Amino acid sequence: MAARPDAAEKRRAPLTRERVLRAAVELADERGIEALTMRNLGQELGVEAMSLYNHVANKEAVLDGIVEVVVDEVLAAVDEIEKPSVPAEWKDVMRRRILAAREVLLRHRWAPGVLESRTSMPPTLLRYYDALLGLMREAGFSIDLAHHAMHALGSRALGFSQELFVTDDEDVEPEMAAVMLRQMAGYPHLMELMRVVNHDADSTLGGCDDQFEFEFGLDLLLDGLERLRAAAWQLEA
Repeated sequence: MAARPDAAEKRRAPLTRERVLRAAVELADERGIEALTMRNLGQELGVEAMSLYNHVANKEAVLDGIVEVVVDEVLAAVDEIEKPSVPAEWKDVMRRRILAAREVLLRHRWAPGVLESRTSMPPTLLRYYDALLGLMREAGFSIDLAHHAMHALGSRALGFSQELFVTDDEDVEPEMAAVMLRQMAGYPHLMELMRVVNHDADSTLGGCDDQFEFEFGLDLLLDGLERLRAAAWQLEA
C-alpha cells in the first residue's frame, strides 16, 4: 500500500477545489467546525488565504462544498448495500442504509449542524432521499404513506437526530448534574428518570448511549411503517 503523503508533499500538490474541500473536512474533523476559517484553511494547505478564492468563492461556499464531500461519502456507503430481493426486505435494507449514513456522520461530527444550516439541499442528497422513497414505493407503500414516513423519519433518515436538551459531544459536569437534580426536585417522574438512567462513558455522541437510543427510535418507526404497509396491502387484497 502506498505511503500516506507527508505534510510537505501535500503542500506541494496543485491547489484545486477538491483539495481545498478535502483539507477543510480534515480541519473540521480534527479541530472542530469553529476552527474552519479561510486563514486556518490556507495555513493547512501552505498558501495565503487569498489563494483559496480562486477555487471557492467564500466561507459559505466552503461549507456547501464540505457538505457535498460528506454526502458523497454517504452515497458511497449506501451504494454498497444491495436492494431487497423481495418487497418484505425493505425494512432491513432501509435500516442498514440509515445506519451506514450514520457511520459517516459519526466520522464527521460537525456535519449535522452544517447540513441544517444550509439554505438549499445539495443535489447529491436528493439522490439519497429519492432512493429511500423508491425503496418504500417498490415495497408497496402508497405515495401518501411514503410522504408521511419521510416526515416521521426526519433527520433520522440521514443518520442523526436532535436529542432533548442535549447537544452533540456534551459532557454534563457533576456540578451541573446536581443543579439539574435540584431543578427537577418538584417533578417526581423526571427525578426517577434522572436517578436511574445509565450515562455510558462509551457513548458515541455524548450523554446517554445514543447509538442504542438512535436504533431504538429507528426500529420503532420502521416497525410502525411496516404495520401500516402490511395493513394497506390486506385492504387491497
